[in-house]
Amino acid sequence: MEISAAGRLEVRVTAADVGKRVSVRRLSQGEDTAEKFTDTVGVLTSWDSGVLTITRKSGESVRIAESSLVAGKVVPAAPARRRGPSAGYRELARVAARGWQPVERERLGEWELRAAAGFTRRANSVLPLGDPGLPLDEALTAVRRWYGERGLLAYVQTATGAEGTQELLCAELERRGWTREVTAELWTGALAPVADRADASGVVLSRTADEAWLARYQRKGVSEVALKVLGGGPSVWFATVPGEGAEPAAIGRCVVDGRWAGFAAVEVDPALRRWGLASLVMAALASRALEEGASAAWLQVEADNAGARALYSGMGFAVHHAYHHYREPAPTGDTGRDGSS
Repeated sequence: MEISAAGRLEVRVTAADVGKRVSVRRLSQGEDTAEKFTDTVGVLTSWDSGVLTITRKSGESVRIAESSLVAGKVVPAAPARRRGPSAGYRELARVAARGWQPVERERLGEWELRAAAGFTRRANSVLPLGDPGLPLDEALTAVRRWYGERGLLAYVQTATGAEGTQELLCAELERRGWTREVTAELWTGALAPVADRADASGVVLSRTADEAWLARYQRKGVSEVALKVLGGGPSVWFATVPGEGAEPAAIGRCVVDGRWAGFAAVEVDPALRRWGLASLVMAALASRALEEGASAAWLQVEADNAGARALYSGMGFAVHHAYHHYREPAPTGDTGRDGSS
């Protein structure tokens, strides 16, 4: 907090600081009627009619009455990373997009509109990495029209919590009635320690997802479009740990893209969890990615998946940023459009 030479807390944040990362302290009244201080850190996304809105790293928006502020300051755009490979948001967003490719895409300025017949939001959402070349309302109208023509709900994928992320766009979407549905996190880590965790000689690697791999995959009845998404990317590998029956004991997918290896679809037979099979799958995929010249790793995990978070943290991964999918406001009447996750 900012403290004056006289030792008083000071508010050194103004409406001119919208778009900057700030730290503020406010005086609030608790349930026991006692007054207490509450600190909030995030991006100042608006300051209107005596109310500040701050978007935290998680994407949560906090509204604060200007009259309750007792201290505040602008802070560095992003905290220093303590571990993991150095990378900016845009680099990772592009790498992640190449690792989960749609079957159809179109440019709208620096936005990319992506569609894959509704198979996952990641492949059926806008990736807004700059200026759409139109005023925002016009751009969103064009987005809704494009997805509507394909029988799909319009989604915009945004990110928060790192330098260059899109807290301001999140706030603008919320003001226009777009709903934040899914929040997950992108984690990064060094690749070599993942490969060193286990002897993965029993893991079968393939360039294609065969029937056995698909039998373990969580999404049953995979369509031809889904197979194109799963198989798309610079250098794609599928891992299988054979099981006693028709379905594998565990599976995984990795996309190697320059220095990056991206892990996804790591799934284990529920009866065999906690036997180290997920580590085995990732070790096999990491070893192959190292052979292809990669040195850093990324993966995506939902915020409420405690088991996966514990596993990846133990492997040396750490959160880089959060990402969200915003759904268009509900249209009038039943359109029947697809909103698959």
